Amino acid sequence: MNLYEHTIIARQDISQSQLKAIEEKYIKLVEKFDGSIVKTEKWGLMNLSYIIKKNRKGNYIHFKLKGSGKTILELEKNEKIDKNLLRYLTIKVKKFDLETNYFEKSEEKITKINNEKNI
Repeated sequence: MNLYEHTIIARQDISQSQLKAIEEKYIKLVEKFDGSIVKTEKWGLMNLSYIIKKNRKGNYIHFKLKGSGKTILELEKNEKIDKNLLRYLTIKVKKFDLETNYFEKSEEKITKINNEKNI
């Protein structure tokens, strides 16, 4: 099985329940086509570099997954017709970085660092 990092950007005006439904939909789709999700990161609502389909912001969800080319093909085929998504990107990687969370809030990072110093 190959290792992939897959990011989707959902519209800014969808609710949290819709965002959760989108996340679950694509997790089930990956599992249906013999893939597995290693880690899911919700990066939250962030500004886009440029306006996409009249949106200035987007909700980012990042998956680290194992699967075959067919898994990715089916995933992207379904994302192409999903009206709630603005963009998606899949990158094949050699190994996962499971420890670093690049979009963690700064307050959470400070708390995490302080906890590590106290140990």
